[in-house]
Amino acid sequence: MDISQINYLAVLIAALSSFVIGFLWYAPFSFAKVWMREAGLSEEKIKQTSMVKTFGLTFLLALIICFNLAAFLGPDAGLLWGITAGALAGIGWAAASLGTIYLFEGRSFKLFLINAGYLAINYAVAGGIIGIWQ
Repeated sequence: MDISQINYLAVLIAALSSFVIGFLWYAPFSFAKVWMREAGLSEEKIKQTSMVKTFGLTFLLALIICFNLAAFLGPDAGLLWGITAGALAGIGWAAASLGTIYLFEGRSFKLFLINAGYLAINYAVAGGIIGIWQ
């Protein structure tokens, strides 16, 4: 694909949407407590991390993911194919790869479902945003 056909604003908005989805998905009113327990995290450990570094690098990775998804979708994706392809990439590539790693690391199925669910929804939404604006 000719990368000059990529709508960079759509890539940026799709990357930003991952923060909104992550905020809702990992919030105290949703999966935060179970996620922290299953991941072996504590409030103290989280407070020790550099949030500027974490969020900055997370945003950079989200931009890479969304740029890649835009290149994969092509210029004529549309909303339905964007959502479908995003969901397929989220489930078939990202979540399945994460599952393979989790099996070797002996991580819990609950943690897999939480993190894989986030990826599947995140990729589907990003695909929809990119697809409709491409």
